Amino acid sequence: MITTLAKRFAGSFCTAGLLLGTLFFAASVTPSLLPRTSLTQGVVSGSAFAAGYALGYWTRELWRYLELPALYGRARLAVTSLAWLGCAGVLIYFIWRSAGWQDSIRAAMGEEPTEGLHRVGVALVALGVFGGLVALARLFRLTFEFASRAIRRHVDRRVSHVAGFVIALALFWSLADGVLFRVGLRMADSSYRQLDALFEEDTARPVAPLASGSSASLIDWTEMGRMGRKFVSATPAREEIAGISGAAARRPQRVYVGLNSAETVEARVALAMAELERTGAFGRDVMVLATPTGTGMVDPGAIAAVEYLAGGDVATVAVQYSYLASWLALLTEPGYGAETAEALFNAVYERWSAMPSESRPRLYLHGLSLGALNSDLSFDLFDVIGDPVDGALWSGPPFSTPTWRSATAGRVPGSPAWMPRFRDGSVIRFANQNGFADSGDAPWGPMRIAFLQYASDPITFFAPETVYRRPEWLDRPRGPDVSPDLRWYPVVTALQLIADMPAGMSAPLGHGHVYAVADYVEVWHAMLDPSGWNARARARLSAHLSEALGEDEY
Repeated sequence: MITTLAKRFAGSFCTAGLLLGTLFFAASVTPSLLPRTSLTQGVVSGSAFAAGYALGYWTRELWRYLELPALYGRARLAVTSLAWLGCAGVLIYFIWRSAGWQDSIRAAMGEEPTEGLHRVGVALVALGVFGGLVALARLFRLTFEFASRAIRRHVDRRVSHVAGFVIALALFWSLADGVLFRVGLRMADSSYRQLDALFEEDTARPVAPLASGSSASLIDWTEMGRMGRKFVSATPAREEIAGISGAAARRPQRVYVGLNSAETVEARVALAMAELERTGAFGRDVMVLATPTGTGMVDPGAIAAVEYLAGGDVATVAVQYSYLASWLALLTEPGYGAETAEALFNAVYERWSAMPSESRPRLYLHGLSLGALNSDLSFDLFDVIGDPVDGALWSGPPFSTPTWRSATAGRVPGSPAWMPRFRDGSVIRFANQNGFADSGDAPWGPMRIAFLQYASDPITFFAPETVYRRPEWLDRPRGPDVSPDLRWYPVVTALQLIADMPAGMSAPLGHGHVYAVADYVEVWHAMLDPSGWNARARARLSAHLSEALGEDEY
């Protein structure tokens, strides 16, 4: 009885699918950009096995449809048995090697090796994911066959197959979209809304009249949002800045308008402009238009670095457009962040460009992750070419960021994709944890655009084409924190990078999507060119800010 059930179970699987699925699984446990937990690796491997299995299955079906020769009887049994044994051997070998490959990524990032249970966890999770996906596929097939049989008495056989497939597809899509997606989105929306409204103990309301959110401010402290309150309350005192710089300093001005501060984009931008005027922000030496991430976060290290380097004579303004995680904001509110960033830029630029050039602040743009993308989309260079802004610092730009894509594609031949050199370096330069790429002999011009990116950042280096094409950032030489064992595999590498993307923010400091304040200090120093900040002073500043921001726990 048990033997019969085992034979039926084994016979229900496609041999070609198992063979190709095993190869996909084997490729999936090799390194990608970031270290993966056993849970994440198991999900990736199970999904890869299912993708390979599906491709092998449909290849077999096409073979049968074309009525090509097939094996029968003992020959088929022998081939199937050998295939099962071969698959088992390959799976065991690659699961055993998986921990070592993960450790090669960890070593490149200074992390500890994996724990001994990593292999067991990967195998169990992968088996569960593969089984669940196969069960879902078989349920789809049963639905298709049931609908097809019900229709067949009324129409031709081929027509019934097409109609049955369409009905099954519509039913599954309706369930996924109407139940899973919408319910999940509502739950996520509710969770992030509650988190955005949370008041934390370390975010004390400012008392200085010129501070945003104070009793004299036009912006209500309670409506600023969690990220806005956190950003404003962390404004450094002028004494702190002076203690590090050794020179007189001003208290920086931070203006943040929350999503709940006004009903519309236009109203929020108008509120931001009114607050900038109230606080005299256009009289500062430097003004930064900071576009938040999807959750509303403005990178504290990026803004603190420019504030200290400029002696506190800085005004930063940000307008929130979402409280969802960046990937959810992209999925549910595409273009909304760019609309807000563009409206703020247009309002600030109109006011700024009307000022005498000798008495207006130096104007810079900044954004991290989704903020970098939306900041890039906020203006057209041709609209401001007659009176350009002073520059932009975009860190961890998503792969779809237009200026980043254009500069990377048009890089000087021979410069690596993970650290390009764009033309003569007089406008756009790239930097990572080791500083700037070689920019040639040309000086940096009056408009300075910098991209801060790590070679191990999947947000920046994922691309849909990875499914079928080897990415150029895998060419030699590779980035300093990319495993030498990383190889490209069709479909599988794309799955690995997709899994790496949400893990980017939990990477070790200075790798993945976690940008260190020391790197911001170096890039801002090159862009601002302030006096009195030699290498020792910058190192002292980086150490101070790292401790103040708790980057050892970031």
